[in-house]
This record gives sequence, structure tokens and C-alpha cells, in this order.
Amino acid sequence: MSTSPETVHRAVARSGIPPDLPPRPTEAELRSMGKFEARELSDALFERLAGLARETRAYSYVRGTIIELNMPLVRFIAARFRHRAEDMDDILQVGTIGLIKAVDGYDPYRGTEFVTYAIPTIAGEIKRFFRDTSWPVRVPRSMQELYLAVVRDSDRLEQELGRLPHPEEIAEDLHLTVEQTTEGLAAARACRPNSLDALRDQDADETGSAMLDRLGSCDPGIELADFRTAVRPLLARLPRREQAVLKLRFWDGWTQSEIAERIGVSQMHVSRLLTATLTRLREQLEDRDAPGWADDPQDPD
Repeated sequence: MSTSPETVHRAVARSGIPPDLPPRPTEAELRSMGKFEARELSDALFERLAGLARETRAYSYVRGTIIELNMPLVRFIAARFRHRAEDMDDILQVGTIGLIKAVDGYDPYRGTEFVTYAIPTIAGEIKRFFRDTSWPVRVPRSMQELYLAVVRDSDRLEQELGRLPHPEEIAEDLHLTVEQTTEGLAAARACRPNSLDALRDQDADETGSAMLDRLGSCDPGIELADFRTAVRPLLARLPRREQAVLKLRFWDGWTQSEIAERIGVSQMHVSRLLTATLTRLREQLEDRDAPGWADDPQDPD
């Protein structure tokens, strides 16, 4: 990056920064700057930063310039995590926090390049973000670390053995107890819950059926019981034929075709009759002052 002395003088004059400090690069200059040039400028600014008091405006100016120069490093590291479900803007914000921590903690006199120091600091901040926010159930950090060790070893053993390893094998490989390994596997279910459509291991279930196929369903009898209890106080207000149709349908379990044959009408007529009757009952149920609520319940049986 080449900048004329006149440009430097004007930039310094506008900023109010001491004339011995370089002007902060513009966005266009940052985009066109090569990584080696950015590193050289960062190194020079770190040397200048070491001689400034933290409470001065010059310190804040130099620190901010270093952060801006190294933002491409944050974007580079964040790109490694683009496959994660979290929004990339959030990952970049967390990575920027890691960069700021790296700038504040870096000592240029220890002989380590800033990039070497900053990369694990930024990546570690992003990984902590995932570790602390990506669990559907809050799990203690010690358990999260146990989970990471167990799941990584399980993946490695699976490749070696050609099958899922048993908890005893993982425990022996990691020098853990079987109980600790089981706890780590349980934590894995909190981090990565199994899909209801996933097939079970045939060692545990010979059918290999999915969990969804083994789940129970709502008992229709419960809903019918609620319906019967709700409409019973209103039945006395209905004509006898509507009472008979409701009893046959919802108490005796007859089909509409069976009811139609019983009372001598078409199935379509029974359907319309049920629809009209249920609509009327629903309207009365929604109005707690409707006639019939104060009457004694009448059991259709």
C-alpha cells in the first residue's frame, strides 16, 4: 500500500491523532492490501502500541487500526464453521471478540507472530460459543468435555472395528469407567437427539424399526369421553331423532351407513344431520348461558 505524504498529513490532521501515527486505512485500501503487507503494518503498530498508555486516545486509535487490519483473519476462520446451523453474522461477531482478546493479550516481544497467536484465540472463542449455545438441554461443562472425548473415540473405534463400539470398549480405550462412558453417551443424546425416523440398532431390536413406528397414539376413547361429558347436559333439548343418531354414533360406535339403514334414510342424510346437530351443540357449549346448562344431565343410555 502506497500513500503519499500529503494524504497522510491530511488524514492525521482530520483525525486529531499525533502526527507520528499512520492514518487508519480506508475500506478500499484494506480490501486491496495483501496479507503480508497487513502483517507488516500490524507488527509496526504493535510496537507503537506497546509504548502508549491505555487511557490515551492514541492507544485506542492504534488498537482499533490493528483490529481492522486483521478482520480478514476472522472471516477466514469463521468460514470453517459455515456448515453450522448458527447464523454467520453471529459467528463473525463472536470471532471478532476473539480477535479483540488476541490483540489485547498479544506480546510482540515474545517472538511469536501475531497470526500464530490469534488463530487459536479466535477459533477457541467460536468453539466456546458453539459449546455453550448449541445444546438443546443445558449440560455442565465437564459433561460436555466428557461427551466430546467419548464421541470422538467412538467414531475412531467405529472405523477400526467396522461397527459401533460397545461402552466397555470405549471405556477401556479412554481409561474411563463404564459408568463415565455411559454418561458421555447420554450427554450425546442431549446434544444430538436421535430422529424419530432413525432405525434402531438390530442388536437392540431385531426388526430395526424406527422409533416413530413404536410410539403409541392418542386413545380416541378419551376424546369421546370428553365429548360425552360436555354435551350430556344439552341432549334433552334435542329432538328424539337427533338424540338417537348421536347415541348410535358416539356411544354405540355405529357407522353412518349402519345408522342410515337403522333409521331408514341415506348415509348422506345422516352426515348432514350429524353436522347440523354438532354445530348446534358447539354453539351452545360456547355460550355458558345457553338453555340446558341448568338442567339435570340426561344419560342417553
